[in-house]
Amino acid sequence: MPISDTFSRPLRDLRISVTDRCNFRCRYCMPAEIFGDDYDYLPKEGILTLEEIAKLAGIFCGLGVEKLRLTGGEPLLRRGLPDLVSMLADIPGEHDIAMTTNGTILPRYAKKLMAAGLHRVTISLDAMDPQVFARMNGVGASPDRVIEGVDAALEYGLGVKINSVIQKGVNEDQILPLAALARDRGVTLRFIEFMDTGNTNGWKLDHVVPYTEMVQDLHQHFPLEPIDPNYLGETARRFRYKDFPDQEIGFITSVSRPFCSDCNRVRLSADGHIFTCLFASHGHDLKSALRDGASDTQMVDLIRRVWSARDDRYSELRSEIGGTHVKPEMSYIGG
Repeated sequence: MPISDTFSRPLRDLRISVTDRCNFRCRYCMPAEIFGDDYDYLPKEGILTLEEIAKLAGIFCGLGVEKLRLTGGEPLLRRGLPDLVSMLADIPGEHDIAMTTNGTILPRYAKKLMAAGLHRVTISLDAMDPQVFARMNGVGASPDRVIEGVDAALEYGLGVKINSVIQKGVNEDQILPLAALARDRGVTLRFIEFMDTGNTNGWKLDHVVPYTEMVQDLHQHFPLEPIDPNYLGETARRFRYKDFPDQEIGFITSVSRPFCSDCNRVRLSADGHIFTCLFASHGHDLKSALRDGASDTQMVDLIRRVWSARDDRYSELRSEIGGTHVKPEMSYIGG
């Protein structure tokens, strides 16, 4: 039975972090000086098994979840990921199964993931300039490696979106080249305002490029017109190209135009905690109850209590909260 929180926001979207590890060290997510060789990652025994993830996903779907998204870290580092996708595809009902990835390992797995039941991938690419991208990903990776992942996903019939985090003074000059790539490949592009996720990325408000500036910049080269949201709770402000009306571009405006009022997402960390907001200061442990033998009914009651008490709206309150709010790192909670 569907459930709602204190602001009557339904539960519709479950984001599942399958690992806190990544092969990139993007400065806005996992800066190398913090997440070095001696970083204390989650122990293997503390991470949910694939079967436990699938069981919890099934319970969430029974509560109204329609979208399942696999995240990380880098989800393709999790062994057996196609098997997990197959388990999720077997959950009764119609569910959209997607994954967020940096794309560098995707050519190896795209065919298997599609066959297992994955519908879509969102691939992170923050610059087309090799030097800019190398600095941003922290490991010197080339954008060509990510583009190979985009092309592999398209080859095997997966839906593709590209996500790009834009930071002032870092990569705002990459907006047009990224748009050109997306237009050439016929895929949707999402520009994301640099957000204050976690506590290690050095976020400052003056590092944010507001979406209105991005729209103005793009409009001069690729005229745009706004289009309506696809559904309640969609995070992107959507536009389409006037010369390619079937292709769209979107902007995630968590800083300049928060969308908390429609947020219907819950996040499941790799170690089995649910977070009712990307910026939540703490999660709620499901793994312990699951491993202690809680029945499906008991798990439903636990999830229902957590969601029905939810009152998160951090992005709307950011200026009031200031810098005192401790948040989980995005590599742990999932994007």
